Amino acid sequence: MTTHPPAADDWLPIGEVSARTGTAVSALRFYEELGLIASERDGRNQRRYARHMLRRIALVSVAKRIGIPLQDLREAFADVPLDRPPSHQEWQRASRGWKRRLEERRQTIERLEAELTGCIGCGCLSMKACALLNPGDSLAEDGSGPRRLQGK
Repeated sequence: MTTHPPAADDWLPIGEVSARTGTAVSALRFYEELGLIASERDGRNQRRYARHMLRRIALVSVAKRIGIPLQDLREAFADVPLDRPPSHQEWQRASRGWKRRLEERRQTIERLEAELTGCIGCGCLSMKACALLNPGDSLAEDGSGPRRLQGK
């Protein structure tokens, strides 16, 4: 499937993109600095966004709402072109990557949920449980922080 650059009437000013997506103008500029979205400048040096950027911005907003780091988004979008509307296959590839990342997050959340009734991954809240689950504080040798909840 061949895709073409956006037509002249498919470019939206930053204010309209902000209004349509509910994303602050400052956030749009920040996302652009990170390479998550792209704009072009018109003859008056004002930012214009291709209409297909609305989908990317919506995905960034949703991901941000559920706590996915922006660096993870950059990786997920790495193979999705900025300069033209992505093909169906390109979105499918990105979607599979997202699905893997979300599955990893889900597993981490489930481990956290299971640990909440005992010890928090050892940064333990119970000295009795710690003596059984982490005798002699052996997990300290693996480094700082919640060792068991980091998928190790």
